[in-house]
Amino acid sequence: MDLLNSLFNLVVPPGSLFMLAFAWPTLCFIEACEWLYHTFNSETMEDKVVIITGASSGIGEQIAYEYAKRGANLVLVARRENRLRGINEKARHMGAGHVLVIAADVVKEEECRRFIDETISFFGRVDHLVNTASLGHTFYFDEATDTSVFPIIMDINFWGNVYPTYVALPFLRRTHGRVVVNASIESWLPMPRISLYSAAKAAVINFYETLRFEVEDDVGITIATHGWIGSEMTRGKVMLEQGTEMQWKEEREVPVNTGGHVEHYARLIVAAACRGDAYVKYPNWHDVFMVYKVFAPNILLWTFRLLFTTSPRRTSFIGTGSRNLLEGSPPRPGRPLLETPPPRKLIASG
Repeated sequence: MDLLNSLFNLVVPPGSLFMLAFAWPTLCFIEACEWLYHTFNSETMEDKVVIITGASSGIGEQIAYEYAKRGANLVLVARRENRLRGINEKARHMGAGHVLVIAADVVKEEECRRFIDETISFFGRVDHLVNTASLGHTFYFDEATDTSVFPIIMDINFWGNVYPTYVALPFLRRTHGRVVVNASIESWLPMPRISLYSAAKAAVINFYETLRFEVEDDVGITIATHGWIGSEMTRGKVMLEQGTEMQWKEEREVPVNTGGHVEHYARLIVAAACRGDAYVKYPNWHDVFMVYKVFAPNILLWTFRLLFTTSPRRTSFIGTGSRNLLEGSPPRPGRPLLETPPPRKLIASG
């Protein structure tokens, strides 16, 4: 058996690349034909019901506007109800039918059941569930001294997708609906200062890839992965607050040239979900790194080491025990970023 595996190790990788090179034009043609077919036969969202978690900012907010333009009924879910109300008004002006605003924490199963039950009670159905609640970080793992943020990051990015999906799945089966999940290229591409975030996103993708086979054709699943785009999270404007026992204040004024990337990404996601696409990738050129990761991992490792070790090591001090530098006072060693006692409840961004 060892000899057979050794032979396969020598033959299969180069053989696969050789076959892929010759098959690539045909595969691209087939994919283009599928795209055209699904584009002209895409799902009409008029009067359909779409639940969007993490809808109070960033990608979730923009996705709400894109569904609104298609005439869908929206259920906007996040912790920041005051933010949702402003988005509610804007979505109505853009063409949304009815809009429900529900303040809820997606990492609590009972709260997921509550907003799903409220949706069914009001609309009687669920057609799309869009999970965008997410929380990133920008600290080096070995600098983190406040480990209480570790489970929060993992819970929001993983269980914040699993629980809403678990509760909504029976209703999505009835309508042959769709689950849309917002993931990230960092789930497989190594980047510094986001170790926990990357681990959670990798778990999310593997969960939905497995679930895709379990639900078969009853429920569609669209997995969206993005590269480095600007959003409220990447600008460091994420705040965990609003009636919780903890505030986690990140740097608020770090400049990021976002352009229209978030809006464009949201547009791609909604269009792909309506076409029934399994994947959304933005931008597509990031996929080339996957080839290197599979067939030449050391080259990818050396390249990223060269890129990331030449720049000075700078952390945002999030979760490192240092006070926010932009709060108007110098950092005091040992002062945790938690401004009140550690949380007793897990909370989700949005």
